[in-house]
Amino acid sequence: MGDIIRIILLVVIPPLGVLFTVGFGLQFLLNIVLTLFGYIPGLIHAIWVVTRRNY
Repeated sequence: MGDIIRIILLVVIPPLGVLFTVGFGLQFLLNIVLTLFGYIPGLIHAIWVVTRRNY
């Protein structure tokens, strides 16, 4: 159930998806900057962060 919520947050607000995946840190701050430049760069980065996560 947690993965579904993370994916929904990732699509709606990319930084929240990254925050819930890796926590507050460099990837989160980078995603905020990318999202401020445009929704698509932030979304691409968020997808990359969430899918490369090691379980």
